[in-house]
Amino acid sequence: QVQLVESGGGSVQAGGSLRLSCATFGVTYDINAINCMGWFRQAPGKEREGVASFYTGLSNTYYAESVKGRFTISQDSAKNTAYLQMNSLKPEDTAMYYCAAAYRGDCQRAYGMDYWGKGTLVTISS
Repeated sequence: QVQLVESGGGSVQAGGSLRLSCATFGVTYDINAINCMGWFRQAPGKEREGVASFYTGLSNTYYAESVKGRFTISQDSAKNTAYLQMNSLKPEDTAMYYCAAAYRGDCQRAYGMDYWGKGTLVTISS
């Protein structure tokens, strides 16, 4: 089993920045077997959407068109932590942000993820 714990959400004005963190806890064997991790978000009344993801080791990264050039996904393997640096934030980025991990697939879609964090709220004011 693997537990994911997000942090770093908050309220900022448009144009500001936030860095989200996703700490991974669990049995080393299970953590090392993770194939990819991703950040997802869900705004009120909308479906959960993929924001950014990477294969373990950052061999390949994915960004939704809406965040390309503004968000950067990264990881610190030594700390078992993934990050999402969010710059030039817009009001439409307001959502609950979730970290997720999977043993298979590409982590670009919410369907098929094996583990989810509880989320961290990001609110952007205009």
